[in-house]
Order: sequence, then structure tokens, then C-alpha cells
Amino acid sequence: MKTIARAGFGLAAALSFGLAGCGPTANDNNVAAADEGAGNGVDTNAVYATYGVHNPPAVSNCANPQCSYAGESGRPPDPIYPPYWQSRWTMYRVFANYANALPPYKGPPPGLVPGRDYETSFGATYYDSTWKGPSGEGAMMEHYEKRCLPIFPGIPNNFTCSFISLGDIAYFLTYPEDRPKGMPPVCLFSPLNHPPRRDFITHLPYSAGDSAQLGPGAQAYSFWVGADGKPFQTGVKPDQTANGGVMFGYAFAPANGKMMPQSFYFSGFPLNPPNAPFVSQIYQGFQETKPDPARTWDQVSHLDPKTLPACEVMGAPQPVQMMASGKKALSWFDIGKAGRKH
Repeated sequence: MKTIARAGFGLAAALSFGLAGCGPTANDNNVAAADEGAGNGVDTNAVYATYGVHNPPAVSNCANPQCSYAGESGRPPDPIYPPYWQSRWTMYRVFANYANALPPYKGPPPGLVPGRDYETSFGATYYDSTWKGPSGEGAMMEHYEKRCLPIFPGIPNNFTCSFISLGDIAYFLTYPEDRPKGMPPVCLFSPLNHPPRRDFITHLPYSAGDSAQLGPGAQAYSFWVGADGKPFQTGVKPDQTANGGVMFGYAFAPANGKMMPQSFYFSGFPLNPPNAPFVSQIYQGFQETKPDPARTWDQVSHLDPKTLPACEVMGAPQPVQMMASGKKALSWFDIGKAGRKH
């Protein structure tokens, strides 16, 4: 079995966790604390709108009170995360000819050609809601092998990276074998970005159209947000990329008699680089087992966030080209600034 993560920055060189066949490789007090700044020069510019998923609702320009869609008409009972789990996934970065092949996907984007229309990469997620420490509750690591999350404007995603959230603190890691020049081994991504709570799906609207696309029993949730940070459309269709929209979606599907995470699908940064109008991570080998802290978040648990450099990947200059609409492309980091309530 191949390992998932590389050696570097204290990694144990084997984030295998028994996952066979890995393949290639809050509340308002928290908001106030973030307002005061954290880390080396980090302030509210490093707090991003996540509509209650990764930080308190007050951080986002929500459509509903507390960013909650509980009780909306036609909504089935919400699935919840197990207390802890780990899973491999396959990531598709879709960059061409997607008009008739919008996510969510069951597998490779239907009707599209590998290499011409999309790129495939791999990674894994590790989650433990029972973790507790000085920074809060919950631990999560998302590891991207050879292709980082393609959401950073103007930065190619052709390097290995990890995001680790411990309580309210989120870290960004890169690795020596393919670290971009000038990036540190670890930087402070955000002082207010916790792992999703087990009931996080309440913060996303249910989409019957997305659900039907995945087949019987599936439950999919998504919305588009605009420059003001306000959600303006439920469901992926119609595509709003050219209109400056940014999409976020998550799907569950039945497996072994239970509702299990099926995919995470979202807008990457649509201009080149990284050229990622749509991204989908489809889970495989999902296991309700506890990750090993020594091979995941213990990489950063001993660090003092105040001593770390602030991450700079969120503020790189945008590519010079414009979207087909003649507008600049939005990123999740733009929305975080526009949607922040003061």
C-alpha cells in the first residue's frame, strides 16, 4: 500500500491508517478574539466566510438566521458526521467543456475527456470531533497529494499540501519534495477556521436537483454566493461561474444501510492558474475509525500560532485575464472580505 503523505515537517512518512489501496499518490467570543488579531500580523483579513461551516455565522452574510436551513420545505432529515472518521478521495479539477457535465459526480465527470477537460488527483481526510485542546474542539486534516486545493488565485496547484484545523486554528503545510519557492513549511491559515461540526450540513440548503443527479437515496446540498457574500441560488444548475458566482456543495449517499459522505464539490478559482472552475472530491474507503494523532495533527499541535508566518497564498495577484463576462473572478477569499459583518 502506498502512503498518503510525504516525509517533511515532522511527518511520519506514512499516513496509511489501514486505508487499503490508497492509490497514487463558535461563537461571537471567537469572532471578537479574531478581531484582535492572532499570529504574526494575522487579523480579520484571515477570517473567511464559511456560512457557519468552519466559523460562526457572524463571519458570513447568511441568507437565514444563524446560517441555518433547518426546517426548509422539502428538506429530508439531515445526515451527520460520525464522531470520527478517515477516508481517501479522488479529486477532479474540471477546467473545460463542463456546461453539460456539472457536478455533483458519481465518478469521473461524465462525457469529459481526461487531460483535455479535467485532471485527476488524490488525497485523504482525517476527522475527530472528540479532540480537545487549548484552541478549542475538533481536529481535521485534509491532505492533497501532488495537487493542492486549487482555490488560490494566481498560484498553480502542482504541489503537495495539507490543511490542519485544531479547534479554531487552521494551519497550511507544504512539503520539501515539491514546495513552491518562497513558501514556508507551515503557516497560519486562519485564527478562526474550525473543523466542520458533526451537524454542519444544516448550513447548506438542500438541492433536489443535485440529489437526483447522484441517484436514489442521495442527499445533496449546495448554493452559489456572489460578490456581496449573499447566497443567491440553491443547486449547481444553472452554472453561475461566468456571472461571478462561487459554489459550495456537499453530498451524502446510502452505503451499508447508512447515509455516508459521498462527495464535496465546489468552485475553485476559475482563471489560470489554477484553472479550476469546478472541483469535486469523491470519497472512497470511508472508515469510522479514529485517525492517529501522531501521524496527523500532532505535526502542528506543539506549535505556537503567534510565532508562525501568516499564509500569503490567499493574497496573490489575480491572473491578468478576465472571465468571459469581462469581470474579475471571485475567490472564496474575496467573499470572506465582502461578506464579513462588522
